[in-house]
Amino acid sequence: MKSARIVAVANQKGGVAKTTTAINLAAALAALGNRTLLVDVDPQGNLTSGVGCKGQRGPSGGTYEALTADDQSAPADFTIKTGYENLWLMPADRNLTGAELELVAMPHREERLKTLLNPLREHFDFIILDCPPSLGLLTLNGLVAADSVLVPLHCEYFALEGLAELLGTLKRVRASLNPALDVEGVLLTMYDDRTNLGQQVASDVRGFFGDKVFRTVIPRNVRLAEAPSHGVPAVTYDPRSRGADAYQQLANEFLARRLSAASTDNSL
Repeated sequence: MKSARIVAVANQKGGVAKTTTAINLAAALAALGNRTLLVDVDPQGNLTSGVGCKGQRGPSGGTYEALTADDQSAPADFTIKTGYENLWLMPADRNLTGAELELVAMPHREERLKTLLNPLREHFDFIILDCPPSLGLLTLNGLVAADSVLVPLHCEYFALEGLAELLGTLKRVRASLNPALDVEGVLLTMYDDRTNLGQQVASDVRGFFGDKVFRTVIPRNVRLAEAPSHGVPAVTYDPRSRGADAYQQLANEFLARRLSAASTDNSL
């Protein structure tokens, strides 16, 4: 039976192209024929508007209703089909802010998203979670539900400090809630090879994480910044732009890694 890989796109630091990465990786994977579900776990709802679905809801609502519902037995009812082939969405809006408070009193509060998504695994190839830039219950739900974490990292000095905090969080989650949680990879974003700082940060990250750092690097690119205002993934908005091309390369590298990991697992 098919079982989707759930990947949380997360970083405690904001402004690292987290939502841009979730949108464009998912859109590129979908364009390659993979049934992909995007889950907006961020109350800002930028992922939802970034794929042109602002204000839309599934038959039973969106992420807020899904996390707080007494009955989670029909998880597909919290999703919608986007305007792109093979791409679905669990949408979010500002109501999701309230979930942080409401989840506190719920049993198994850290596992609500995991319980919701597990039945959906058989319907998709990949489930991509866009987590908020904080360490509240929403992000924790994402990390508990995920098989792995993809970490976008802005190529600047303070990003390294945020990365250290995130690694500490992942260690604690593994210890108590999700021992199988893996690092899918570290993605260097907003990279400018003309600056010494960008080159130095990239070198330091590769030196520390080695093969966990994706070879693909996301450059600074105006099309990546423009696309969300049109409610369109950059890979569709301007497929020939440097930014879109980078995310298409990322999708190919991501799939190649997954294929390599699967063949390794099968040979054990």
